[in-house]
Amino acid sequence: MPNPSTAGPIAPQRHLFDIPADRAWFNCAYMGPQLRSATAAGVAAAARKAAPWTIAPADFFTETEDVRRLFGALVGADPACVAIMPSASYGLELAARTLPLDAGQTVLVLAEEFPSNYYPWTDRASQVGATVETVPAPEDGDWTAAVLARLRPGVAIAALPNCHWASGLGLDLVRIGAACRANGTRLALDLTQSCGAMPFSVAQVQPDFMVAATYKWLLGPYSIALAYVAPQWHGARPIEHVWASRAGAEDFSGLVNYRDATQPGARRFDVGERSNFALLPVAIAALEQLLDWQVERIATSLGAINAGIADRLAASGFVVPAAQVRSPHILGVAVPPGASDIVARLAAEQIHVSQRGSMIRISPHLHVSDHDIDRLCDALNAIGQGA
Repeated sequence: MPNPSTAGPIAPQRHLFDIPADRAWFNCAYMGPQLRSATAAGVAAAARKAAPWTIAPADFFTETEDVRRLFGALVGADPACVAIMPSASYGLELAARTLPLDAGQTVLVLAEEFPSNYYPWTDRASQVGATVETVPAPEDGDWTAAVLARLRPGVAIAALPNCHWASGLGLDLVRIGAACRANGTRLALDLTQSCGAMPFSVAQVQPDFMVAATYKWLLGPYSIALAYVAPQWHGARPIEHVWASRAGAEDFSGLVNYRDATQPGARRFDVGERSNFALLPVAIAALEQLLDWQVERIATSLGAINAGIADRLAASGFVVPAAQVRSPHILGVAVPPGASDIVARLAAEQIHVSQRGSMIRISPHLHVSDHDIDRLCDALNAIGQGA
């Protein structure tokens, strides 16, 4: 993958997170750490529910619009195209129900893709007599070329991420998006494992659907996801019929004056109880901080951290992917032979990574210090030499 940005890196931001000095958290692809500001917002939100008389009818709509505005700014989307959902799987189910798919056609997915971006497509394909085709993992790590090679007439939908969730190997969605449009292929994206850490532009990629859960790289709460729905699909059938998504819902005295019309844009696809007074303030605080940092600079900073780790580990004999196919924020490193317990051994030293398949997944954020990096590399080298 090309360098995501020429913007300068961001200085370590550990003071904005509540992470103990002796804890080395390189596991943001599992769960992003919560900002102090987001925690404070969440505590205040929980206290607010203890005084329900402070929640006015207008409050059911203000924070939802704040979230749309902030997420739209993050991905370059019109806020009216943003829907509030409980999970990535909810958004992908909506995409699977909406995008045209006929008997004999194909949906493309990556090999060993995360289940949320697999099951909706196999279910839909089985209903209409279509097939789901798995793009095999490329030996050279170039997922972009592997996907482009599979685009042909009859491929109706490509259901993809921006990077593979297990290895961190990246996909050039701008090239893939252009190729999909030329082929007549619809594009549905699960960006849970990249949104907030890799630059993404709706205008450049032009997906039909995109969704990202907030609890990883968006540094937000669990059980909130944000989706982009392209304007041509705004007339689609929602998964559920939410009272707050109907036109005129702001007038509580007239809610029984039932209406067929919905709120404009993608608001019709919002989940029920979208005005989540406990979680939306947490998401808002996190989105505000990400916009202040700028995703391009976040990607540059995390890419520099992982590049330094990759160089040190490669010099010690570890197998790491080539820089041009890596995403900036996730580094997949081959598990040394005989070190199947590597995650537990690192955790015993309060160094946290994940293992997905045959890869150690190293995923830092801006809280990581030079001391954390030294501890990780020294511990891995010791394990590698003793394996």
